Amino acid sequence: MGGILDKLDEWLRGLLAEGIKGNLTGMFDSVNTKVGEIAGEVGQTPQGWNSGVFSMIQSLSETVIVPIAGVILTFVMCYELIQLVTERNNLHDIDTWMFFKWIFKTFCAVLIVTNTWNIVMGIFDVAQGVVNQSAGVIVGNTSVDISSVIANLDGQIEALSTGELFGLWFQSLFVGLTMNILSICIMLVVYGRMIEVYLTVSVGPIPLATMTNREWGSTGQNYLKSLFALGFQAFLIMVCVGIYSVLVQKIGIGGNVTTAIWACMGYTVLLCFALFKTGSLSKSLFGAH
Repeated sequence: MGGILDKLDEWLRGLLAEGIKGNLTGMFDSVNTKVGEIAGEVGQTPQGWNSGVFSMIQSLSETVIVPIAGVILTFVMCYELIQLVTERNNLHDIDTWMFFKWIFKTFCAVLIVTNTWNIVMGIFDVAQGVVNQSAGVIVGNTSVDISSVIANLDGQIEALSTGELFGLWFQSLFVGLTMNILSICIMLVVYGRMIEVYLTVSVGPIPLATMTNREWGSTGQNYLKSLFALGFQAFLIMVCVGIYSVLVQKIGIGGNVTTAIWACMGYTVLLCFALFKTGSLSKSLFGAH
C-alpha cells in the first residue's frame, strides 16, 4: 500500500512540476511583446501611426470643423470690435488706430484657423522628436524570462513538497492569467492615447478660433496646452518603460521562483498603473484641464 502511495505521490509531483514549468515558460511573452512595442508605438506621429485614420480626421477637420470655426470666429471678432469701441469712454473717445488693431487681430485669427492643421502637426512633430531622441537612452531590455533569471530552477522545484508544488502551480497559473490581462491594459493605454490625439486634433479649429479674444482666448490656450500634454505624454510613457526595464533585470538574483514570479507581476502592475497616470500627470505639468 505504501508503495502505491509513493508512486502516486511521485506521479503527482512530476505532473505538478511539468505544469509549473509549462506555466513559467512564456508566462511573460505577451507582456514582453506589448512593452517592447511601446517605444515604436509612441514614437510615431499621428500620420505615421495610422495613415487611414489620419486622412479621415484631416478631411473631417478641414471640411466640417473649419466652417463651424469660421462662424465662431465671426462672432468672436464682432464681439471683440464691440469691446474695443465701447471701452473707450462710452464712444466719446474713439481713435482710428483701434480699427487697425482690430483688423490686424482679425487677420491673425483667420491665419490661425486656416492653418490649424499645420500648427497641430507641428506641435506633435516637436514632441515626437523629443521622444525619438530619448528612445535610445531610456529604453533598455524589457524582456522577462523566469527560467533564465532563476538559478537552478529544476533543483528548486525538486526540493519542494507535494503541497508546496501544488501551491506554486496555482500561483504560476494565476500570475500567467494576470499577465495576459495586464498586456491588454498596456495596449489600452497606448492605443487610447492615440485615439485621444485624433479626437483632439479633429476639433482644433474651433478652440483656436477664440485665441485673439481676451475673454474667450483661454479656451484656445488650454487647447494648445492639451496638445503639448498629449505630445509629451509619450515621453513620460518612455520613462515608465525605462524604469521598468531596470527593475525587471534585477529579478531573481539570489531569490526563489515564488518570489521572482510575484516580483515580476508586481513590477508589471506598477508599470500599468504608471502608464495610466501619465495622461493626468502630463496635463497637470502643462496646466491643461
